[in-house]
Amino acid sequence: MMDTLPEETAQSQQTILVIEDEKSIAQLIQLYLEQANFRVVVAADGPSGLGLHTREQPALVILDLMLPGLDGWEVCRRIRQQGNTPVLMLTARQTEEDRIQGLDLGADDYVTKPFSPRELVSRIRAILRRTAPVPAGESDGSGVLTYSGLAIFPTARRVEVRGQPVTLTAKEFDLLLLFARTPNTVFTREELLSRIWGYDYLGDSRTVDVHIGTLRKKIEPNPAEPSFIKTLYRVGYIFDLSGLASTDETEKAEAAET
Repeated sequence: MMDTLPEETAQSQQTILVIEDEKSIAQLIQLYLEQANFRVVVAADGPSGLGLHTREQPALVILDLMLPGLDGWEVCRRIRQQGNTPVLMLTARQTEEDRIQGLDLGADDYVTKPFSPRELVSRIRAILRRTAPVPAGESDGSGVLTYSGLAIFPTARRVEVRGQPVTLTAKEFDLLLLFARTPNTVFTREELLSRIWGYDYLGDSRTVDVHIGTLRKKIEPNPAEPSFIKTLYRVGYIFDLSGLASTDETEKAEAAET
C-alpha cells in the first residue's frame, strides 16, 4: 500500500507533463503526483510529449530518455528552444556522461531508475519553488543586482546581459544569484552542491562544473576567459569583482566613445 503524503492544502493545482513509455512507471508517477495535488498529463513517446508540452504549457516536465519516435535528448533540446519549462530527467541511464549530457542540454535535475516516488515528488516541489513566478504587485526592480552589463532581477528570476534577456535554468539562476549576492567569496564545489542542490544530493562535484560551464556561455563576454565567475585551481569558484568596472564607469566609458 502506498504511504500517504502530507496534504498540500495551500497549493493550487499545477500541471506536470510525464513523458514515459513504460506504462507501469507512468502510472506510478501519476498516482503519487495526483495525491500531491498536481494535475498530470502523460505521453508515451517523444512527438506526443512535445505536442502536449505546446498545448498544456505544464509547470514541469518529467522526461524519460529512451523514448520511441524521438529520444529524450532531442525532446529536451526542443523544449529548451521553446522556453524555460523546468525539466526533470528520469531515466535508467546512469553513467556520468549521460548525466552531464542531460545537464548540458538544460535539465534542472537528473534522477535515475529505480527511484523513490516520494523523493521524486520532493524534488519536483523544490524545482517549482525555485521557479515560482513573481507574486502580483511585486516589483521586478526590487533588489536588482548589476555588475558591468550584467543585471540580475531576484524576484522575477530574470537576467539580462547588456540589456538583452538570457534564459537560465533554475540551477543556473540559483548559482548566479548566490555568487552575485556574495561577491569575492570563494566557494568549493562541495559547498555549492550543499547550497544549491541540497545536503542530500547524491551526485558528484562534476555537476557543479557542468552548470558553471553552461552559465558562463550565457553571461560571459568570453567564456574561455571569464570576467565574472572565475576558477581557483583545486579550490573552487569565485564571483570576482576585482577586474570589473562598475556599471556607472562602464556607461561613462561607452558614452565617451560615442
